[in-house]
Amino acid sequence: MYPRRFSRVRPTGRISDAAKVIVGPKDPIIDCRVVDYSPGGACLEVWAQIKLPNRFELVFGGTKKRCRVVWSAGRRLGVAF
Repeated sequence: MYPRRFSRVRPTGRISDAAKVIVGPKDPIIDCRVVDYSPGGACLEVWAQIKLPNRFELVFGGTKKRCRVVWSAGRRLGVAF
């Protein structure tokens, strides 16, 4: 387990907002939910049973972040920005 490089945005860090995953310009946009968010990364929950690449873009709260997958467990995955 690696220590967090950033503190959480909120004291609990837990949120439940919809987001979009953009894999490529011609690929379909994938809906997901942001479970936990910090300035350095997030925990996402993806409903579709698809294999995401290790790098993609996340559109959340009016911003677009380039992400790198750092862990995955079932439908949830952790990403670093």
